[in-house]
Amino acid sequence: TDLRPLDILSEAVPAGGLARGMRVFQVQGVRGFQLSASRPRALGFPASRLFIHCDRFPEEFSIIVTLRALRGPAKRNEYIFTLMVEESPSVLVGLRYAPDKLHFLFWSQERAGGWQTRVTFPNVSLSDNQWHTLILAVSGQSFSLTVDCSIPKDVVVETPFPASLSVRRASFYLGNRRRRKGVFTGLLRQLVLLPGADATPRICRAVNFKVATLSVPSVLQDVPAKPVSNEVLKYPYETDMKVTLGARPRCTKQQKAQFWFNASRRGLYLCNGSAWVSMLEVKHRLDYVEEYQNLVTNSETMGIEVFTIPKVGLFAAMANRITPPGSAIYRWTDGKFVHYQNIPTYQAQSWKYFTIGKKIFLAVANFEQNERGQEFSVIYKWSRRKAKFITYQRITTHSARDWEAFVIEGEAFLAVVNHREGNNHNIDSVIYRWNPRTGLFETNQTIPTSGAYDWEFFTIGPYSFLAVANTFNGTSTKIYSHIYIWLSGSFQLFQSILTFGAADWEVFHIGDRVFLAVANSHSYDSGMPAPSNFYAINSSIYELNITAQMFVKFQDLLTYSALDWEFFSVGDDSFLVVANSFDGFTFSVNSIIYRWQGYEGFVAAHHLPTVGCRDWEAFHTTEGSYLFYSSAKEPLSKVLKLKTT
Repeated sequence: TDLRPLDILSEAVPAGGLARGMRVFQVQGVRGFQLSASRPRALGFPASRLFIHCDRFPEEFSIIVTLRALRGPAKRNEYIFTLMVEESPSVLVGLRYAPDKLHFLFWSQERAGGWQTRVTFPNVSLSDNQWHTLILAVSGQSFSLTVDCSIPKDVVVETPFPASLSVRRASFYLGNRRRRKGVFTGLLRQLVLLPGADATPRICRAVNFKVATLSVPSVLQDVPAKPVSNEVLKYPYETDMKVTLGARPRCTKQQKAQFWFNASRRGLYLCNGSAWVSMLEVKHRLDYVEEYQNLVTNSETMGIEVFTIPKVGLFAAMANRITPPGSAIYRWTDGKFVHYQNIPTYQAQSWKYFTIGKKIFLAVANFEQNERGQEFSVIYKWSRRKAKFITYQRITTHSARDWEAFVIEGEAFLAVVNHREGNNHNIDSVIYRWNPRTGLFETNQTIPTSGAYDWEFFTIGPYSFLAVANTFNGTSTKIYSHIYIWLSGSFQLFQSILTFGAADWEVFHIGDRVFLAVANSHSYDSGMPAPSNFYAINSSIYELNITAQMFVKFQDLLTYSALDWEFFSVGDDSFLVVANSFDGFTFSVNSIIYRWQGYEGFVAAHHLPTVGCRDWEAFHTTEGSYLFYSSAKEPLSKVLKLKTT
């Protein structure tokens, strides 16, 4: 047999239509077949239509399945497919699942009468109303199951898969074993047999592992977000239709194919799984940037955090350098930021807004000690009664630069970057885990860092990552920054990247591509001759190479003591803006907006005059889109409005 994929599901679909007992549903933006239990034989076809030149089932193969299984009774077994000889109740090959396990069945005919072998994979949770892709690889006595491209489950049994299994007069049946009992009740999107090969390397290249595809029937393939004409859909399908009104809602893979109506702009938008795509509104394109608001701050501002408190409004927390009066929180009122609350801070470097359940928090990274000589960073909690942030938990830190909040497997974490302790830059930064019983963050893991500036958390498929920007080890800024991956309950080293005074990581997606940009601030090494300019240095953009399972350099951009990257979109266009802070001579340096130009990469599009630029934040209101920048050299921050055409 050649190694072409044998698409079992497509073979069951008649050309130009659907088989009796089949309906097409779209859930979470993905289409699949719902199979009827009333006529199980109608969902079958002769195996000879796939095995044209040979009537033997391959000895080594992979089976690829993409399905969405419904939550059902605890003891219920459902068949995904079977291969059965006519007029015989025996299953030659089959796949069935229970709520917490998967069974692979095969018939061995090497002895008189033959017998059926069942290979069981325990602790496989499929009945959760979510899409999953399974890859079952079979070779002799070895059976391997990979779910959503996670770590394979391997089983070795005494009875090998038969070397010569005849399929003469046999038929494939979708979602049943030729009777109504045990019929598959979920949605089936992909069912492919790949002879002679382990399909895992071919499948596990996509970003969305749960719906990774090798071969899918044309009726289930995605259609463009906008039809190319007014023609009627060739294959009608049913879906959970929902239109959301009001402020811009979230758009993730859970909201894919849902609609949002923006009454203020009279626009109808469709969620494509990551962004809202305009359906009835002309696409905006960035034309130019104009100064919108000059915000006089308590002192120089080291960082900005823009966030929205539901049913309250849009806020901006400024990390101000001088105490008193500390740092200020502003609220968006009548199209401007207006002072709302002052919070005592000690050379604050950054803020982080996050939620745990219904609780709303704001954490500040303090760089210096308080009046009593104590060095704390503080977590504040939003008081709905007082409509202000109040002190919730103090955590001992060491010249803290940044907080990062994230959730893994339903648990909340908070990571702090400790920059230095005295003159020692090589110290531990700490990851804290939320304890629901005590309602406090507790130390979970420490990670060695070197003069670190920033944490960046991100996920790719089922995997969680945490990148640290290491800046200075006491003698040099030419050091490795690290990317960690969450495995077995802790972060473990995934990749090291050489950086030069790294001050920030920014992860972003363009289509299915994943990028990671580093802001390099300066090049210094006490053991090397001084360069002509410490601060004119390339910052780099890396792209995830799924085949190599690592980030590889995509593009270098000349920057001037870069301290921050911010990714944002306008219409269909993607942009990166860099915070250039110092060129070796002056703090009055242009920060630059780069436009994504596909094959060309990022190309400079707009040059923005800034003074000691430290941080950028992009945000949107019903009035439009904005960029907000903070200055670390003057008590003035600026809101810029993005003018579109």
